[in-house]
Amino acid sequence: MTVDTSIRQVTRPGLLHRVSGWAMRHAGLALLLWVLVLAAVTGAAAVVGANYRSDNSLPGTDSQRVTDIFQAHQPKGDTASVQVVVRADGGLDADKSRIASMLAVVRELPHVSAVAEPAMSTDRRTAYSTVSLDVAAPDMPVDDVRTIIHRAQDFARPGFQVEVGGDLARSAADSSGGASEGAGILAALVILVFLFGSLLAATLPLLPGFAVGSTVGLLMLASHLFKVPEYTTPVMMLVGLGVGIDYALLIFSRYRHELLKGTADPKVVALDTAGRSVMFAGCTVVIALLGLLALGLGSLQGIALGVTMTVLMTMLAAVTLLPSLLTLFGKRIERSVRKHAAKQRRTPGDGWRKLAAVVQRAPWIPLVLGVIALIALSLPALGMRLGFADAGTDDPAKTSRKAYDLLADGFGPGFNGPLVIVSEGNGQSLGPTLTKDPDIAAVTPPQLTPDGKIATVLVFPKSAPQDAATSDLVQRLRKDTLPKLEGTYLVGGSTAAADDFAAAVSKRLPIFVLVVVGLSALLLMAVFRSVLIPLKAAVLNLLSIGASLGVITLVFQQGWFGAQAGPIEAFVPVMIFAIVFGLSMDYEVFLVSRIHEEWRRTKDARAAVREGLATTGSVITAAAAIMIVVFGAFLLSPDRMLKQFGLGLATAVLLDALLIRCVIVPAVLRLFGERAWWLPRGLDRVLPKLKLEDHS
Repeated sequence: MTVDTSIRQVTRPGLLHRVSGWAMRHAGLALLLWVLVLAAVTGAAAVVGANYRSDNSLPGTDSQRVTDIFQAHQPKGDTASVQVVVRADGGLDADKSRIASMLAVVRELPHVSAVAEPAMSTDRRTAYSTVSLDVAAPDMPVDDVRTIIHRAQDFARPGFQVEVGGDLARSAADSSGGASEGAGILAALVILVFLFGSLLAATLPLLPGFAVGSTVGLLMLASHLFKVPEYTTPVMMLVGLGVGIDYALLIFSRYRHELLKGTADPKVVALDTAGRSVMFAGCTVVIALLGLLALGLGSLQGIALGVTMTVLMTMLAAVTLLPSLLTLFGKRIERSVRKHAAKQRRTPGDGWRKLAAVVQRAPWIPLVLGVIALIALSLPALGMRLGFADAGTDDPAKTSRKAYDLLADGFGPGFNGPLVIVSEGNGQSLGPTLTKDPDIAAVTPPQLTPDGKIATVLVFPKSAPQDAATSDLVQRLRKDTLPKLEGTYLVGGSTAAADDFAAAVSKRLPIFVLVVVGLSALLLMAVFRSVLIPLKAAVLNLLSIGASLGVITLVFQQGWFGAQAGPIEAFVPVMIFAIVFGLSMDYEVFLVSRIHEEWRRTKDARAAVREGLATTGSVITAAAAIMIVVFGAFLLSPDRMLKQFGLGLATAVLLDALLIRCVIVPAVLRLFGERAWWLPRGLDRVLPKLKLEDHS
C-alpha cells in the first residue's frame, strides 16, 4: 500500500479529477455555467428553430431506385395530400349533394390546390376523394390539416360517416406531449424519496437528468447541419432521462455510503470510484450507439447522433453539476442522510448478502433456470416481422384509422398500400401478366411520366400492407414473375420499402454486432484484467436483448394485453440493441467493479461476490426501478414506435437488474471462482491498464 500511495502523490491527477475538482472548488460558478448554457442553447434554438428531416434512403435497393426515378422524371417536387372518405349505410346515391357541398368547402381551405372527383366502391356505400395540397408534407401546418378534418366532419350525420386519412391526418392527431416524461420523473422522485428518506437528497440525482434540456436545444441546432428525424427528440429524452438519473444515482449512492462510513472526503472517493464507473459505462453506451454508423442507414445515423449527444451531456452533468450541488448543499444533505440511516433497524446490505449466499450454495440451479427463462422469452423474436407503421396500427378512435378501415372494407385490404411497379417504355405487358397472380386484386393501366419515358403501374394486393402475404407477393414479383418479362421492372411501395429496410439491416447486422460487442469486450478486458468477465457480459447482455425483443414481439406483433397487432417498427430492434447493450454495461461495471475492489482487497472470490452485491444491490434495483418507470411511462405515448421503445427498454432493464445482475452473475462468478480474474500474460502486456477504483 505504501508503494501505491507514493505513486499517487507524484502522479498528475487525471482528467476526471481535474474537472470534478474544479466543479467542487467553484460550485456556485459551475452551477451558474450550467444555467447559462441551458439558457443560451434554449434561446438560440428558439430563435433558429429546428430543421428536422428524415433520411429514409436505402441505397442500392429497388424501392429506393423507384423513388429516385420519380424524382428524376417528375417536373415538380412532391406535394402532400389527404383523403376524405365517406360512407353511407344506405348507399351514397342519396347523398351526392351533401358530398359535393363538403368537397366545395374543403376546396376553399388554405393550402388545398385541388380536390379530385370521388371514387366509389362497387357496393356504392363507400367513396373517397384525394385532396391535393400545394406544399410538401413537412411544410404543411398542422393546424391547417386539422381544419380540413374538422370542416369535412361537419357534414357527418347519423348514417353518413366522414373520415380523413393519410400520413398528415395521422400526425395531426392531438398528442400528449410531455405527459410520459412528467410521469416518469414523478415516479422516479417517489422511488428516490423512499430510498434516501429525504426530499432534498432524492432531488439531487434527478437534476443532472435535466441536462437533457440542453441537448434538446443542441439537437435543434444540429438539425441544420445533419439529417435528424423528428422522432429523435422523444427517443433522446427517453434515454437521456433514464441514463442521467441513473448515473447521478450511482455517484450519489457511493457518496452516501462513504459519508456513513466516515470517509474524510466522501465526494472525492465517490467520484474516484463510481464516477469512473459512470464514465466507463457512458463510453460503452456511446460505442454501442456509434456502432449504428456501421449499418450505413441514414435514418439511424440521425438518431445515433442525438442519443450520443444526450449521453455525453448527462456524463458531463454527473461529474460536474452533481459534485457542485453536493458541495453547495453538503451540510444539509449530510444531516438528512445520517438522520435517515439512524432510523434503519438493520445493517445495510444484509438481505443482499443472504441472497448471494443462497445463490452460491447451489449456483447451477439459479443459473440454469435463469438462462432457460431468458431463452424462452427470446424465442418469439425469431418470428419478428419488421415493417413501417401505417394507419392500420393507429388507435381505432383516430379518424386516420377509421378512414383506413373504411377504405379496406369498401375497396379491399390491399387498397391502403398498393405496390408500385415502374418500367421503361409503355409497360403494356405488365397488366395481363400481373392479373394472373391469385394474390393480386386489381392492376391499374400504365401511367406515363410527363416526359413519356417511364411507365407506372399500381398493383393492389388482396392482403393488407402489413400482412406477411403482401411481403411474400413482393418477393415473388421480384424473383419469379417480373424477371420473365422483357425489360427492367422495379417494385416499390411501403411494403417493399419495409422489406428492403429489413434486408439491409439483416445484411449489415453481423458487422454492427461485432463492432459493438468486440469493442465493449476489449474495454471490459482492459479494466478488469480478465477474459471470462467480458465473455460473460457479452453473452448475458445478448440474452437480455433477445428477451426484450421477444416481449415486444408478443405484445405488438401478436397483440398480447390488448395491443394493436402489427409488424415491429423496422429500426426499433437495432436501436434497442445499441441502447440496451450500452445500458447493460452500467450495471455490469457498477457491480463487477465493487466485486473487483473486494477481490483485490481480500483475494476471497466468494466473499467478494457477497460484499459486492451487498453494497450495490439496493442501488442497482433502485436505479433499475427508476429506468423502468421512466421508460415504461412512454407506454402512455400515443406513438406506437415510442411504446415499442419504452416496453423494450423497460423489459431489458428489469431482466438485467433483477435476474442477471442479482442472480445469474453471482452464480456464474461462484462457478468461475478465482479464474474469473485470469488474463493470459501476453494479453496483460498488450492491453492498456484502465482503473475504475482508487486502491491507494
